[in-house]
Amino acid sequence: MPIRVEGLSYIYNAGQPMEKLALNNVSLAIEDGEFIGLIGHTGSGKSTLVQHLNGLLKPTKGRIYLDGVDIHSKEITLRSVRQQVGMVFQYPEYQLFGETVFEDVAFGPKNMGVPEHQLAERVEWALNLVGLDIGLKDRSPFELSGGQKRKVAIAGVIAMQPRILILDEPTAGLDPKGRDEVLSLVSRLHQEEKTTIILVSHSMEDIARLATRLVVMANGEIVLEGTPEAVFQHADYLERIGLGVPQMKKLLQALQEQGFDVHPDHYTIEAAEGEIVKILETK
Repeated sequence: MPIRVEGLSYIYNAGQPMEKLALNNVSLAIEDGEFIGLIGHTGSGKSTLVQHLNGLLKPTKGRIYLDGVDIHSKEITLRSVRQQVGMVFQYPEYQLFGETVFEDVAFGPKNMGVPEHQLAERVEWALNLVGLDIGLKDRSPFELSGGQKRKVAIAGVIAMQPRILILDEPTAGLDPKGRDEVLSLVSRLHQEEKTTIILVSHSMEDIARLATRLVVMANGEIVLEGTPEAVFQHADYLERIGLGVPQMKKLLQALQEQGFDVHPDHYTIEAAEGEIVKILETK
């Protein structure tokens, strides 16, 4: 398995009056090719956890393994870890700095040693993958729309061709069109490029539609884990920790309570539509 987390704890400002336990004895295994939805209320520990997975934070206690090797051991460098485990932060466009789109997207591959004569091909591949015209490569990224800037920032991470891609609230602040485009991109990376995805989100709808396994966090701990179907069975508990369940599941539960013969455990729009069509056909 590519990533294994064992007994991970992390304290911000350790030993100081303002110290805070952000992660408490977290253990997690992530298999190749998975699409993990990491969810939890603000302050639950989601972002702190994912920042450990490529060595941005060092555990107060516990270990993180990549392909069986402790990422903080002498057997591996953090540079090589970050080449394999890419991270897209919330509002990644704020980290754009290049004079041109090409310069920004090429920065990561260039630093990891991709030869100069291959950079143009790598940049074109990444821009095509995120749905941006190669003609934009000579434009300033700061002249682009918000959605385009977000795609340029994601392309810069994808251009390093990581096996594992972590995205921390990648649709934050985008309009519906930009949001759908980014989520479509993430889905393509998983399905076509076979990239292992870890998506941090508070949107139950997005997570329900895309993830194959959910990991729910609260108070620095993993409190639920499993398929979307299994996790959404705990609707009351999810509500108590400030998350809730997808709107489609709520709709079907409400219809069942009104006496309609529907399956209340569906949670996607497509599945809910099928249940509603069955109701209409019996009328």
